[in-house]
Amino acid sequence: MGIWSINFNLNKYGTGQRQKQKPHRFKPGTQALREIRRLQKTVNLLIPAAPFIRTVKEISNYIAPEVTRWQAEALQALQEAAEDYIVQLFEDSMLCSIHAKRVTLMKKDMELARRLTKKGQPW
Repeated sequence: MGIWSINFNLNKYGTGQRQKQKPHRFKPGTQALREIRRLQKTVNLLIPAAPFIRTVKEISNYIAPEVTRWQAEALQALQEAAEDYIVQLFEDSMLCSIHAKRVTLMKKDMELARRLTKKGQPW
């Protein structure tokens, strides 16, 4: 076993042939955890601003057509509050799914989290 046995294999004719290396693959979940850690370190908003503003203006036009102008600070505050609510809802929902001895987040976990925290109710 010389140094060449690491990089070369002998084919059936006895000539050296270079091995093709497989592409590197991470274990399942490694990339997801890396992305979660990266997003937890950031302080910028997760939802793109333009689609969020379009949605807010569409909903406000449906509810109150006379409101046509929005201050930029008001839209920014609304987006921060919405993202904070969504993040807290996902955290509570994940705790519900872990309590049920599951790692998959389901619709019923989100419904239970909303019911327990009494957030997002119509009354």
